[in-house]
Amino acid sequence: MSSRALRRLKGKQRGQEALDLGDLVPDEQAVEVEEEEKLENALIQPSKSSSRKAKNKKNLTNIYELICDAEHETENSMTDEDKGKPEEQNCDVGKEKSDSGETEKRDPQPETVAAKPESRYKPSKKKKKKKKNTIGEKQVAAGDDIDALLETIGQSNGLTLQSEGGGGSDRPILYVEHRNLNPETELKRYFGARAVLGDQRPRQRQRHFHRSTWLTVLKDTWPRFSRPGISMTLLESKDGQQYFTFEHSRDYQQVQFKFLDAVESMDPNNIVALLQLNPYHIDCLLQLSDVCRIQEDQEMARDLIERALYSFECAFHPVFSLVSGTSRLDYRRPENRAFFLALYKHMMFLERRGCPRTALEYCRLLLSLDPDRDPLCMLLLIDFLSLRSREYSYLLRLYQAWEVHRNLSQLPNFAFSVALSCFHLSQEEQTESGEREKLKQKADLLLQNALIMFPGVLMPLLDLCTVQPDAAVVSHVFFGPKSQLGQSPALAELVSLYVGRTHTLWREAGVLLWLEECVREVLQRVDSKDPLVEDCQNKRKQRYQNAPRNIHRHVILSEIKEATSALPLEVTTQPVMGFDPLPPLDSLASYTRPERQSVRASSESTLSLLFRSLLPNFNLQGEPLPPDDLEVAQAGRDLNQEVNRLMVAMRDMLANIQFQEPPREDNPDRDEGEWD
Repeated sequence: MSSRALRRLKGKQRGQEALDLGDLVPDEQAVEVEEEEKLENALIQPSKSSSRKAKNKKNLTNIYELICDAEHETENSMTDEDKGKPEEQNCDVGKEKSDSGETEKRDPQPETVAAKPESRYKPSKKKKKKKKNTIGEKQVAAGDDIDALLETIGQSNGLTLQSEGGGGSDRPILYVEHRNLNPETELKRYFGARAVLGDQRPRQRQRHFHRSTWLTVLKDTWPRFSRPGISMTLLESKDGQQYFTFEHSRDYQQVQFKFLDAVESMDPNNIVALLQLNPYHIDCLLQLSDVCRIQEDQEMARDLIERALYSFECAFHPVFSLVSGTSRLDYRRPENRAFFLALYKHMMFLERRGCPRTALEYCRLLLSLDPDRDPLCMLLLIDFLSLRSREYSYLLRLYQAWEVHRNLSQLPNFAFSVALSCFHLSQEEQTESGEREKLKQKADLLLQNALIMFPGVLMPLLDLCTVQPDAAVVSHVFFGPKSQLGQSPALAELVSLYVGRTHTLWREAGVLLWLEECVREVLQRVDSKDPLVEDCQNKRKQRYQNAPRNIHRHVILSEIKEATSALPLEVTTQPVMGFDPLPPLDSLASYTRPERQSVRASSESTLSLLFRSLLPNFNLQGEPLPPDDLEVAQAGRDLNQEVNRLMVAMRDMLANIQFQEPPREDNPDRDEGEWD
């Protein structure tokens, strides 16, 4: 064994060993030391090889697994002396052993040997002064500082990431955590990894390599994936935001035209036949998902939506980020609408499945794609998902950040949900007693103001909660039937949506008692003629004249019967397509559907088709003909009149036909089942 390796094994560095007589050993002792060192190397070598095999065996799929591995490796490389004592002290210990002149037999310590690669990760003073731009160089420079590595990754994505222990109060409102997009993360928290995964781990090792995705995972039951013809393009970057759009290839456009023809045929079998030829066509998947859901095949409906999301994610632009909150998509472009709708339907499936925290993450993702227009009106849903997932602090953060420029308090859902969040925070055990009292007073005031602003919420809410209100409340003018009848249609739509969606959150005994106390306080304030009552009444008359189109679209997608019954006639009378409900009036179409040639025989009866086959010039609909065929057209009109007379005569004849029953023999002894 070389002297250099021997110095490293003893913890010495070159030039630090002291010249002492104890270091000079006889030849016999040198041979013994050399044999001992060979034995130690033989014992230590398998541990090195096994660690290398384990590292090579590991397949890193994302940067977070790389961080965890770096943390694990640095923890293993640190010795007990390195954690509590400086490096010079280790060298002194080696000196004392050498001064004694004794060659004692030591058990192989993996920590001492593993301290050797620590010099690679431990930065020197010169290296710390240099600024590294890449993640890998930052990992070498930072060593076991995982927080610094996370910060570097966040800066490379334009974010400010923090570790879990630091909390997420400084993160942007629309920041999305990619691990929370996976419902298994939430299910593991409830039931444990063993109950959720089961026997999936060994199967995943045997599976072939597939592209790593965040929204969905490619399933073995799906058809073989081939790009359907969807791509994403970066339009512009402005004010730290990137604006993208999906694009359809020429072949995909032709399939889209066939899909529109299949929808107009009103036959789902035509859509199924088209999907068999194009298994990853987005609109076909969305439309068939609605058909399966109506037929109560929830598993197939959810599977089709996941397949659509996988097709979209494979078409993402390299710069497009789901988690940064800075990537934008314009809903006015028809190619982008399917992505919004697929995310929304997937979110609703997750909420019904019992994963409200995952659904909240998708809601934030949808809101971040177009926060200004909010085409699917996620602000009417995000409060409910925050309450379901017990993310009360996040709802208060959102309310405080956006109340100034978005007037969230003018929406019934935020007015009541923020008060309910403060109440739940005041009831938590980890909250200090002084903070509890402040939150309780704030919750009381917010709920009282919400009841004064929206008095029409109380009675429908109590009705759905199966609670009999007090006689004083029912007989009072402020909460009586007049308060509901005096609402504008737009406000009635918002109130019905909130009550129909969140009434289950108000059924708790403690919440109902708190609601009862606040209702009594409101009645006292109304009787004492509080100026806020009149002010809110004037606001209700001036505002809520007409609901915007995105609210109608949200109500249609929500499928809450209390809200859909409050939709205006101009919405309910027009046809609504599941793949594109209530498209924007200012759509930006990149390509148009070619005009179809009118098929004259499509709306004709069987009799008219018969006459057309016999007489080619027969025209039942009176369609315009060339001037040369005017005589033929006149003859056709005469024939048409004759046919009409014939049809009238046939109707009279059929109406006057009477069928007489055959005479029955009055023979009681005759068997009813006997043949004649």
